[in-house]
Amino acid sequence: MRPVLIIQAGNPPRAVREQHGSFGAMVLRTAGLAPEAASIVRVYADEAPAAPAAYSAAIITGSPANVTDHEPWSERTAGWIRDAMDAELPMLGICYGHQLMAHALGGRVDYHHAGREVGTWIVRQTAAGRDDAFLRDVPEAFAAQLIHEQTVVEPPPGALVLARNAHDPHQMLRMGARAIGVQFHPEFSAPVMRAYFSVMDETLRKERGDVDALAAAVADTPSASGLVRRFLQMYASQP
Repeated sequence: MRPVLIIQAGNPPRAVREQHGSFGAMVLRTAGLAPEAASIVRVYADEAPAAPAAYSAAIITGSPANVTDHEPWSERTAGWIRDAMDAELPMLGICYGHQLMAHALGGRVDYHHAGREVGTWIVRQTAAGRDDAFLRDVPEAFAAQLIHEQTVVEPPPGALVLARNAHDPHQMLRMGARAIGVQFHPEFSAPVMRAYFSVMDETLRKERGDVDALAAAVADTPSASGLVRRFLQMYASQP
């Protein structure tokens, strides 16, 4: 079996990483993958993945970077994503990965006009989502962990919006037959989300006045977390 590629696009803050591991480690844990079944490639450190044919699927992680910075490593990864789409490799983009996929495929990414979204929030399936096999048996409304300033302002041509919420109309996009992006973080547990609130307390209090209420509302998100394994079960085993 070819390995699952985890494209690690950055790291969480040091205090979060020391408690809970890197983004790559979080994805590995949430996916239920043994280390030998995956290949973690740190593109932010100028590591390069092999050709798409070397992998059974790819998961692209979040990052503290911004897609609109157009860092060389990010643009190289965008090119790799286009090659992977041509090769019909299953791909799941998470937060930055979701935005980078959209950017690579002709969409537009920018700062969200309403500012940062952070905490545990309800995401709702659209009509397209309710008709999509990927979300079959997933609750129509489910909780997800979120922390982002940028967003997919314009989805790529042909993309379908599978889920949204009041803050962001593009919480989940189907960008191809086996290519999906999610703005939320299925790999974040409630303790990880609480660790972000602790590390970013000063920044968040400068941005908004409801930090304590948002931190208190952090909860487990089993439906969102289950999407990583579901993605691999549905797509990674296909030839």
